[in-house]
Amino acid sequence: MFGQSHWINSCVILCLEVIKLVEEYARDDSASVVTGLQRCKHFARQIKTQRTPQWPCTPTPELPPKAIADELLECYLRTSESLYRVLHVPSFLSQYETVWIDNAASDPTFLVLLKLVLAIGAASYNDTFTLRPSAIRWVYEAEAWLANPTLKHRLGLQYFQIYCLLVLARESTAVGEDLVWISTGGLFRAAVHMGLHRDPAHFPPRSHFANEMHRRIWNTIIELCLQASLNHGGPPLMSLADFDTNPPSNFNDDQLTEKHALPRPESQHTQASIAIALRKTYPIRLAITKFLNCIGTASSYDETLRLDAEFRQSYKGLRSAFQGFNCTSDRTASQVALRLADVILQRYLTALHMPFYGSALNDSAHAYSRKVALDASLKVWYAMNPLSDAMHSEGPLEEGILGRLCICASGFLRISVLQALLLASVELRQQVKDDDGFGPVPLRRDLLAIVQDGKTWHLKCVEAGETNIKGYIFAVLLCANIEGLMKGLERPELAAFLISHAHEAELQCFEILKNMLDQSQPEQNIESLGQMSLETTPGSLEGWDFMVSGAAPFPKPEFDYP
Repeated sequence: MFGQSHWINSCVILCLEVIKLVEEYARDDSASVVTGLQRCKHFARQIKTQRTPQWPCTPTPELPPKAIADELLECYLRTSESLYRVLHVPSFLSQYETVWIDNAASDPTFLVLLKLVLAIGAASYNDTFTLRPSAIRWVYEAEAWLANPTLKHRLGLQYFQIYCLLVLARESTAVGEDLVWISTGGLFRAAVHMGLHRDPAHFPPRSHFANEMHRRIWNTIIELCLQASLNHGGPPLMSLADFDTNPPSNFNDDQLTEKHALPRPESQHTQASIAIALRKTYPIRLAITKFLNCIGTASSYDETLRLDAEFRQSYKGLRSAFQGFNCTSDRTASQVALRLADVILQRYLTALHMPFYGSALNDSAHAYSRKVALDASLKVWYAMNPLSDAMHSEGPLEEGILGRLCICASGFLRISVLQALLLASVELRQQVKDDDGFGPVPLRRDLLAIVQDGKTWHLKCVEAGETNIKGYIFAVLLCANIEGLMKGLERPELAAFLISHAHEAELQCFEILKNMLDQSQPEQNIESLGQMSLETTPGSLEGWDFMVSGAAPFPKPEFDYP
């Protein structure tokens, strides 16, 4: 059902033999794996119920203490806003300070926008996403605001700012993130309806501020639409001929309110530089996404190589631009943005070559795709993984923000890191299978470290509030599978070895989820778990491939009338 850019269509299929092996032997082991999954799923549902506010969730004026809000805002500005320009930071900060003087007199619409900023920032605030319940509520409040049927009078700058932030916040907080591609379609059409797809030069004269915010918001909208298309395997449903709005100009935010301000040279870093640089790669990224996800395109290897060459040429120019930026004014913020931008670009390169990765394991004709996909994934891993030694050379702020973002936030970044883990495990498995020697197999240490660290990373995700434990269990299985193959275990022994490790992983997750539920509803009796049915059914192990929330690869259309 999904296009080829959806990670589950390629990576998980390469690891299906591990899943099938566990399923085959675990069905007779109802006291361990199956019941463990059911118990954890029961807790997960209760936790989600506790976190989910009632609908409709009416926006309220309540905010966290200012000291915490200041930190959340700083986290947002250093991560999301550095890539996706949504706010005019000086005017936003001015309104932000006013809120703390007289909250009751604050603009309700601005409070909705502010809470979305705080929700996104909460994903990199600390290691355990302690503000997740509040962030989820803020997202629900924004959804309620956006769902108001009398929207016509709201279709202005703040409306599109809130819509963009809501898309980003839903992915960060895992609130319906599997439906973001649908939402970005509505965002795109609303923007076209209001004329954002036409450059301000076509309109009557407006202020310099209005023109540049027009270009910035449109630029962010098309970036979000394309990213959602790549993530969810949906066709982009747009082309370069659908708009003529120019990229943002190279201004710092304070210049937008100056009369006769001139854009700075592109070699000089500003608050818009990263967005401008990414826009230059937009045509090739759009072409790659269309090639992968549109029904009418054939999966030609020649076309893959052509797109690869064009992407590399564009990437080379972007890299030169990044290296030329003068970031001395705020080096840390710029380095965070540069790393995140590189992760985005490497994800397109990986997606382009993944359709040929499986065949490349046994066919040298596609060996180039195997190398490119692995190399790009490793770059993502070392850029984002908080457990990697490569992270320790950077400053503590960057290490903390990127590491927490990787663990706490859902969506694009987590999927990119997960894909690197899966490819590393496949390469190690293939290395063991291809070895024809009599002694121990000299496995690549870097790949082995990634697979081992992947277990710890996934466990940290669960400790940070992720209720879907299958990612952690699967990471444990991948690591155990390599260990079992190294020991030369036969199929039945290997299955028992994997099931044993899966059971231990479930027990770990069970305790984490139980403690999580105890903290969220201490007055209720957790022992009610004993009342649930633990009967093993043929479908008890279904869904092993749903390793991240909302990642169902083959949804069943339901068109029947009730």
